[in-house]
Amino acid sequence: MKCPVCGYPESKVVDSRPVDDGNSIRRRRECLVCAKRFTTFEVVEALQIMVVKKNGSKELFDRTKLMAGILKATRKRPVEAEQIVNEIEAELQNALRQEVSSVEIGELVLEKLKSMDQVAYVRFASVYREFSDVDTFLDALKDLKRTSKKRKKPTVPEE
Repeated sequence: MKCPVCGYPESKVVDSRPVDDGNSIRRRRECLVCAKRFTTFEVVEALQIMVVKKNGSKELFDRTKLMAGILKATRKRPVEAEQIVNEIEAELQNALRQEVSSVEIGELVLEKLKSMDQVAYVRFASVYREFSDVDTFLDALKDLKRTSKKRKKPTVPEE
């Protein structure tokens, strides 16, 4: 790190501590030539994710849009929407891809809601999957019922 006083390109770290809930690090440094101390901050650079919409247009990932859709589906349900958004955003960041389709994001939401709350899942799926008639809606409900039965294992009474 270049010294702000003399411009020498090297310094030593004297003290480090996390700030902002561990999202950045504050470092006290000392110049190796003039011995002046100065402070630097290190912050993780978040990857800018572009969302490719169904019509082919692109826009920056917007967690508030995702949150709004999930909040509509989870209204008056015992589901923590913030947790879902945080998990999805973390998955997208960890994938290290600059572009992701809106379809993939929708599927991630459905996957999380399916395991958390079936009513919220159905609400989100009804908008996201754009059910054209009652039959497609019923098919989705039957599929949900089938998969929930597979997850619930019958309990055998102990003797």
